[in-house]
Amino acid sequence: MRNSLYVRRDPFRDFESIIRQAFAPVGVDDVDAAFSPAAEVHREGDDALIRLELPGLDIGSDVSVEVLGRDIVISGERRDEHSEETEGRLLREFRYGSFRRAFSLGRPVSPEAVTASYDAGVLTVRVSGVYAELTGQKIEISSSAPAAVERPVVEGEAEEASES
Repeated sequence: MRNSLYVRRDPFRDFESIIRQAFAPVGVDDVDAAFSPAAEVHREGDDALIRLELPGLDIGSDVSVEVLGRDIVISGERRDEHSEETEGRLLREFRYGSFRRAFSLGRPVSPEAVTASYDAGVLTVRVSGVYAELTGQKIEISSSAPAAVERPVVEGEAEEASES
């Protein structure tokens, strides 16, 4: 007699796993560990506005906003623990994952031009003046004519010039 263990498979869980693997960020092997918050970037006047959906995160300890030359880098870690007791059974779920999103701007930005706020699960980062027109500086043109430059005479050209 064979000793077998019958395991009932949940087709919906299998489908969810397939979808996660298909749409996982490139280079991430463990799909469940990956966490990539939804982001929106748009222009508001001369400012760039970056919004990330980060519900349930402790912004003070779990999220960081940095300026690295031309890039705004937003990184953090999600630690989500959920417990539920029904019909005498305890269900606990733990989800952990870190993220790092970098947004490249057209030119270097000073940290003083960047402000960040968090409201209702949405992190908003404003980069002031990133789209402001660069002011040109007028260059004076001198009116003195440059001295005439003499060309060296090549042997074949001297004979043709004397014949004409």
